[in-house]
Amino acid sequence: MISKYRFSELLKTFRFAELFNELGWDHVEKKISLSLDEENFSLDAIAEKRGFVIFTCSSNKLGRIPESKTRRKIDSRITKLYFEHLIIYSDDKTHQIWQLVIREPNKPITNREVQYFTHQTPELLYQKLSALFVSLEEEDKIRLVDIRSNVYEQFNINAERVTRRFYTEFKTNYSKFISFIKGISEKVDLEWYASLMLDRLMFIYFIQKKGFLDKDRNYLRNKLNLVQSKKGKDKFYSFYKDFLLVLFHKGLGSPERTRKLESELGKIPYLNGGLFEVHKLEREYDITIADKAFENIFDFFDQYNWVLDTKITATGRDINPDVIGYIFEKYVNDRAAMGAYYTKEDITEYISKNTIIPFLFNEVKKECANAFREDSSLWKMLRENPDRYIYDAVKHGVYCYSDPEILSKVEVSGEESQKRIRPLPPEIQLGINPEIQNRIVKDVVKNPPQLLELRKEWNKSAPAEYALPTEIWREVVERRNRYFDIKNKIENSEIKEINDFITYNLDIRQFAQDAVEQYEGSDFINAFFKAISKISILDPTCGSGAFLFAALNILEPLFEACLKRMREFVEEDDLKEGRKFSQFRSVLKEIEHHPNEKYFIYKSIILNNLYGVDIMNEAVEVAKLRLF
Repeated sequence: MISKYRFSELLKTFRFAELFNELGWDHVEKKISLSLDEENFSLDAIAEKRGFVIFTCSSNKLGRIPESKTRRKIDSRITKLYFEHLIIYSDDKTHQIWQLVIREPNKPITNREVQYFTHQTPELLYQKLSALFVSLEEEDKIRLVDIRSNVYEQFNINAERVTRRFYTEFKTNYSKFISFIKGISEKVDLEWYASLMLDRLMFIYFIQKKGFLDKDRNYLRNKLNLVQSKKGKDKFYSFYKDFLLVLFHKGLGSPERTRKLESELGKIPYLNGGLFEVHKLEREYDITIADKAFENIFDFFDQYNWVLDTKITATGRDINPDVIGYIFEKYVNDRAAMGAYYTKEDITEYISKNTIIPFLFNEVKKECANAFREDSSLWKMLRENPDRYIYDAVKHGVYCYSDPEILSKVEVSGEESQKRIRPLPPEIQLGINPEIQNRIVKDVVKNPPQLLELRKEWNKSAPAEYALPTEIWREVVERRNRYFDIKNKIENSEIKEINDFITYNLDIRQFAQDAVEQYEGSDFINAFFKAISKISILDPTCGSGAFLFAALNILEPLFEACLKRMREFVEEDDLKEGRKFSQFRSVLKEIEHHPNEKYFIYKSIILNNLYGVDIMNEAVEVAKLRLF
């Protein structure tokens, strides 16, 4: 295990190859040259473990770390050569950025970045990287999936810790904030309005940090100071009444602008989403909130870095909009006695994918029936690679590999030639030997305990190479049998309806993604995009939007894949100087009126496909806020 002193020494002197070597990673020397946006970049592979590669990247022509947009492009190019990797950017003097882009099937790509300056204590990086230490004892057992899982976990863990810490402090500050609100007689309404105000303020903190409010990254704090500076003898100004309500209702919540308003608020956007319109409680009550309430809450908020993406830095104080959902989740769980419950992501994803995707396929089938014939390339894709659509948990322990050195590559590529069935231990195999069982069946009446005797070892815990956590041998055998049964059904064309994916618990998201990305006909893509465009998803008890976000995460990669295929068809037609695919051209043209393709996708889905209702007023507002 590397000491903290040694780690700090290697990190501060930018000796990354030595650092990973002392963490037990393998030395490697590879160079890759990239040309992007008229700039050349050199990437050096300095360490590797089971196919997971660590790269360092040179600075740009000004001697600085490439900008965020360029870093994403560099990562995209490297991914085509080395899917699993981490890139270290540095200026070779004081600044480092450790970039890990997390790509998981059917989930949005997540960019995790940890920044480090040499004047800082490298505590955060030390915690992350020391957990990647590979001992000699682990060397023979560790696989690519283990390395990848460990790296992903370490670069995700800080965001969760920060969010939990933020919520703990948020509860205290929420209670203080309520005490400053006057004019609301009903306790329920008081708590509701406090939540609404803090939601609004958190939203503004996110957008002000991007410079969207008069290009002032401390907009609220500076405006509070300005209002207070106007106070004097016979003068009184309330930040809440004289500035915030104006900002909410006439600024962010209204498209109309006067010269006086612009002079007072500065250049701010109109946000058409209802969050900043005059609220019901603001009509019913004459509300006042002391300036001290906002001083306190801004002091709390200013301790954190508010980022609209998923990057984290070495400060350990970064939060992104996920914190809003986390706060509401904890808030709802605290009110479970009232019958309010928060549904976890695994449940929302399972229900959403198994309702949304069958609907999409059924709609496509109405317009493109040929794609669903038994001999179509759609079902051929399934038959030729059944393991791709059987979840890893079902396959766990079924196979071993003839060459351990290529284990990691096989797991990524799905190469069948290196795979062989892992034999069960003799004492377990004894209970499922067909010849023995036939003899037992004939003799079962005369000697019933014989089969139980042969299977007495089946009730013992199975080792990890065979079993999922807590599984006994009986469960391992049953799971293996189920795996082979499902695989045989796929190979024998017995699974030929999209609903069969639900019946046999197959990876329906991966199949849908592959269908859009690989099916050769433009009619299929056109029908699939029309289905995505028309689907309406309603959650009648939406809460903070857990199901709506699950639906968004299912539709987004499929929407993106449709656009990619449309672009391919259009580009191929242009090479032939054709004028086909007018519907594709129309959609692609529409993207040009938006800041970027990602924005167009999210906006289209949120405005056209997602609907939520809830009896709890705060819930609807939080759901809208998170989607916003």
